[in-house]
Order: sequence, then C-alpha cells, then structure tokens
Amino acid sequence: MISTFHCGTWAFTSCIGDPLPPKLQTRLEEFSGAPCRPEGDIRRVSLRLSVIVCVYNRASELQKCLEALRHCHRDGELIVVDDRSVENVRDIVERYNAFYVCTPRRGGPGAARNLGALHATGDVLMFLDADVIARSDTVRIVTQEFQNNPELTALFGSYDDDPACADFCSSFKNLLHHYVHQSSNPDAVTFWAGCGAIRKRAFVAAGGFDAARYPYPTIEDIELGIRLTQQRHQIRLVKRLQVKHLKKWTLGSMVWTDIFHRALPWTQLILRTRSIPRDLNLSSVSRISSVLVATAGVSAAGMVGNLIGPSRGSPRAVVSGLLLCVAGLLYLNRGLYRFFWRKRGATFAIQAVVAHWLYLFYSGSVFVLCCTAALLRSPFRPPAAVFSLESRLIERARRRRERDYY
Repeated sequence: MISTFHCGTWAFTSCIGDPLPPKLQTRLEEFSGAPCRPEGDIRRVSLRLSVIVCVYNRASELQKCLEALRHCHRDGELIVVDDRSVENVRDIVERYNAFYVCTPRRGGPGAARNLGALHATGDVLMFLDADVIARSDTVRIVTQEFQNNPELTALFGSYDDDPACADFCSSFKNLLHHYVHQSSNPDAVTFWAGCGAIRKRAFVAAGGFDAARYPYPTIEDIELGIRLTQQRHQIRLVKRLQVKHLKKWTLGSMVWTDIFHRALPWTQLILRTRSIPRDLNLSSVSRISSVLVATAGVSAAGMVGNLIGPSRGSPRAVVSGLLLCVAGLLYLNRGLYRFFWRKRGATFAIQAVVAHWLYLFYSGSVFVLCCTAALLRSPFRPPAAVFSLESRLIERARRRRERDYY
C-alpha cells in the first residue's frame, strides 16, 4: 500500500501504509519542522502566522491599524517594528498587547521588516503597512491560501475601492492602485508588502529585503518579488485580499513619490537586471500608453509652433496625429476610465484622465532619461557635467526623504 504524507510544504511517499511507524514519523517531523499528516488530512495542518507592522510616526493611523487586527488576528503573533519614530508609538503598541521592537537606527521599511522577521516565530510572515486597515477576513484569507496551496511561496492583495480620504489626489492614487491590481494576472512576478505574506523559510533563504540598496520606502518589496521569481518561487496576486488605505495624498507628494520612489528606482532595477516585468504598472497597455502620451505631447508642441510662426510641418497632419493619440489612449484605457466614472462620477473621471496622462508622461520621461544616461556611460565616460542635473535631483530626493521619511 502506497500512502502520501505531508509535513509542512514537504510531501513524502510511503509504501508501508498508514499510520507511519512512530520513529519514522518523528524523524520526518524533525526534518520538515512541521507535523506529518496523511494526504487527505492536509487541510488540518495549521500554519502559524506572524503579522509584522512597520511604523515611522503616524501614531493615529497605527492605532486604527492595530484596532482592526485585534478583530481578525486575535490569538496570533503580532509584531510592531518602530523605525525610530519621533512620536510615541510604543504606548499604543503595548495597549494592544503586541510585541514591540525598535530598530537600532533609522533604516527604512526594508530593514524594519527584516528585523520583525528575525523576531517572528510563525511559518508565514504577513507584512502590513501601518496606514492600512485590514478587513475581518484578511488573516483568514492569507491562511487559507497557504494551506490550500502547498507550492505557494508568497502572495499579496490590493487596496480596496473605497479609500479613506475622499479628496481628488487620494481617490485617484488609491483607485488607480486598486484597478491595476484587480485587472492584473494572478500569477505575479513581483511582491507588495503593503498587504503581503511570504513563507518564512523562503524569506530567509532569499535574504529578506535589500535594506542596503533601499534604505527608504521605495520598491524594496518589488525587488524581493523579482528575486523570488528568478528562483522559481510561486507568487500569487489574491484579488479578494483587500485593505483600506488611510494615507492622504497631495499633488506634490504624488508626483514626487511616483518619480523618485517608483519610476527612478524601477528603471534602475530594470537596467540592472536587464528584464522588464510585464505586470501591474508595466503591462503592455501601460507601455503603449506612455508612447502615445509622448507622441501627443510632441504633436501638441507642433501645434503651438504652428500658431507662433511658420512651420514646415503640415497643420492638418499635426492635428490628426494628436487626435489619433488621444483616441488610442481613450480606447486602451477605457476600462480604467469607466471604473473612475462608476466610482466618482463624470467630473472626477475627466480630471482622472488628465492626471493619468500626466502620470504616464513623467514616468515614461524618467525611463527614457535613465536609459539615455546609461547609454552615455557606456562604452565611454562623458564629462561629469552631463549628469549634474541627475545628481542634483537625487540629492534633493535624499534630503526630502530625511524630512518626510514614510
């Protein structure tokens, strides 16, 4: 008789039947670090889940986050890592009976999450931002996904479609995130630590977040996901796993974050790995839309030039090119724009279309500039003045991060 037994993520086939001899079962459990169960009993294997919340100031938002976790993660391990906050967050953490740990120095969310993982005792590490509110079924969904899919290494969800802040910038930013995640391929190639989970064994083997390269909030979670994918690990985007985002965005913070915390490090990662993931914000539709926005910008500049003075270009051709680009953008992104209309009405949708085109323009511009700079650096080294603007922008970004860290 041949029987299959599961010990954590390991599967063993036995020809001596069920049950296993006690000594053999003990050896297998010591090897796998989990109790052995027959194949038909796999769903009864319990997973220990450790929830890790990293925080820098934002005490009021942290309190709402922990209050929600009190209801969906009553008896589990909850670790709050304080990245040297100026505000007193320790009293709030202790009020909710969570384990409090403080980083030795400010090192960013990557270093803070690594420290939380070091103290965690669970089989699965669930990372949650301090400015999100978990739903009543958030922890249950994560546990079920890992129990029902032994080959699954990591998973993540998205923000919900009802952001806490109703102003335009906050609504646009969060609804765009929600739509992109909800319309993407469930078989993901990246990771998102705003609400994501990973098996501790795989996290440790991968070396955790690259805190040395990313000492501030940026794409440290995306980079970890790409490393896991390159190591043939399975990552899943679970669309029913949603949390509410509490952050209030302004136009300045939105553009600044998109450029210096997303587009710039994203492009540097692409150039370093020589690979462009076709997922989330880098889908084929997003890439084509960026090209169309750039072309529309050139056409609009040509129209202005024709109005100012005589030009060699045909005005009719310039206008036709502009209209074709606009029609292409509206067609390719019709699902997103209909979603904006449904959630906030016609006025918001029109404003969101303009904001989305602006987002595509400056994100695409950063990619082109970084690629151009990389080409100029090789095979010869140009004068230092060529990169003076890039250096000044990076230095300004560093100083701003020191003022407003998270």
